[in-house]
Amino acid sequence: MFSSMCAGGIAGLEAYPVRVEVDISRGLPGFELVGSLGREVKEAKERVQIALKNAGMTLPVAKITVNLSPANIRKEGTGYDLAIAAGLLSCMGIVEADSLRTTAFLGELALDGAVGRINGVLPIALALQKEGIQYLIVPIENVGEGVGIPGISLIGVKSMAEFLEYLQAGEEKRKSILKQQEKIKKNPEKQENRERLDFADVYGQESAKRAAEVAAAGFHHLLLAGPPGAGKTMIASRIPSILPPLTKQEKMEVASIYSIAGKLAGREGLTKERPFVAPHHTISPQALAGGGRLPRPGMLSFSHRGILFLDEMPEFSSEALEVLRQPMEEKVVRVIRSRGNCTYPADFMLIGAMNPCPCGHYPDRNRCNCSETEIRRYLGRISGPILDRIDMVAEVSAVQLKELHQWRNEESSVTIRRRVMEARKRQNLRFRGTSYHFNGELPGREVERYCVLGSDERRFLEQVFDAGQMSLRAYHKVIKLARTIADLEGENRISTSHLSEAVCYNNGRQQFWS
Repeated sequence: MFSSMCAGGIAGLEAYPVRVEVDISRGLPGFELVGSLGREVKEAKERVQIALKNAGMTLPVAKITVNLSPANIRKEGTGYDLAIAAGLLSCMGIVEADSLRTTAFLGELALDGAVGRINGVLPIALALQKEGIQYLIVPIENVGEGVGIPGISLIGVKSMAEFLEYLQAGEEKRKSILKQQEKIKKNPEKQENRERLDFADVYGQESAKRAAEVAAAGFHHLLLAGPPGAGKTMIASRIPSILPPLTKQEKMEVASIYSIAGKLAGREGLTKERPFVAPHHTISPQALAGGGRLPRPGMLSFSHRGILFLDEMPEFSSEALEVLRQPMEEKVVRVIRSRGNCTYPADFMLIGAMNPCPCGHYPDRNRCNCSETEIRRYLGRISGPILDRIDMVAEVSAVQLKELHQWRNEESSVTIRRRVMEARKRQNLRFRGTSYHFNGELPGREVERYCVLGSDERRFLEQVFDAGQMSLRAYHKVIKLARTIADLEGENRISTSHLSEAVCYNNGRQQFWS
């Protein structure tokens, strides 16, 4: 007897369909798995065999061969157990294969027949939906990942008994089971909401808040520099509150990354808020970029479409910081292994925070005892190539006590976010029909096309370029920043005042590293 069932696998962030072919024939009794398999997949024969036995079904004494196709792609993980079990049950005549032509299977079996949660269900479901699969049987813990995917229904099972009940059920019974689970997906378990942070809580620091607004509007990388306790982390942690919500496509991208890593919270598949990732400064380069024996996304990919916040940036190892160079340019992380190459998305906005010296109080010589050599060594931990890729450097000054005692009506995140979204709308219109979305994404060759300068503005910028010794990359960044500032003010034309503000953010770099 022969049967064929559908499953799916993951290679990096890309999902692909896997055909699980099962054959039971006369011959020397045995159970063999083939098809370029990892260790976990090879162990599936023991898990499936014992799970079936404990569910009251014994495999026939025959030659059993299971092939996972395509054989040229290495299969890893434990998600093929359910598909192998379904193929065996079909060959044994316990279930009808014809009724499962548009059904796929993902899940790990325990020895007692329990069906365990697996990673990567969301991207696999998206890939299988394109192949015409209408139903996907998964562990009950993964069923919520199907929310928002049109054209495919996820059916959750807890055990081999439930799995068999569904396979043997008629059409009406299956529809009834599906309706019951749709209610679960429409009412997902409540998640604990992250504390709602607001810029209204930040007293003073108008220039730093303005820099955060410009960075959010144009998706520009930002470095905040200032003494301890000035509010750098406070400002950075509130930037997500002024960013526009994720689009549907962005939700799918972000949720797919977290699904592969097994980090989707609760039962809700699509992430609503933009990621805010703040790794500790002791993180290794591998944890930041991703990889491992079985490659997995790193912190750079977890911050995709959101913010990567590096607090105390000079305290990160130079190896970890240098990992940022290529992703900041190409928006992807490439992990190269002997078994193949994986590419993970990493389109993040970098927000860094740092002190001006090891003790944090320079240039206040009444409090700072750091030598010039110590200060240069400390600032030198952020290399020139990394610094050159950061669009803005903003100083965050120490807050005076009288500012705290003075009542003031600070702008809320809602008000700032409204301006940011208006600026984003102008960018969407400008880049319609292109692969660009924000001013910060523009490569140098496109700056002249989308950020047109008048003769006075060009002359002003040439004078600054000649006097400030800025690089060509910095020159283009100033123009892109000016374009974003003009968008925030609703102006079609870049003026000298917009360029002047943009130059100030570039001069912040000169202030600390000159």
